Amino acid sequence: EVQLVESGGGLVQAGGSLRLSCAASGFTFDDVAIGWFRQAPGKEREAVQCIDSSDGSTYYADSVKGRFTGSGDNAKNTAYLQMNSLKPEDTAVYYCAATTIGGSCFYQEYYVWGQGTQVTVSS
Repeated sequence: EVQLVESGGGLVQAGGSLRLSCAASGFTFDDVAIGWFRQAPGKEREAVQCIDSSDGSTYYADSVKGRFTGSGDNAKNTAYLQMNSLKPEDTAVYYCAATTIGGSCFYQEYYVWGQGTQVTVSS
């Protein structure tokens, strides 16, 4: 079965850190690009970190630049999102997702999604 399983969310005070993990099974990271998205109540799903298919660069949402870092360990088939200096406006459900190897920052182009993990940042 092809799936992504996220972990690492939780409740943290503003200024704190969390590291989200995204473990894949049924496929290998060598064959896909992983992106991170989030969705807050009443808002659209937005890309947090993804691979820009136009040039292969790593995209970060302006709101998280300098605070969030995406990484991966192909040997463990696991991706990570390190989130530092968290703010209350970072509160959302965070998802990792897989798309074709060229990458994308459009959530409609992702075909495998994790179940989501809640991140809540208190002020």
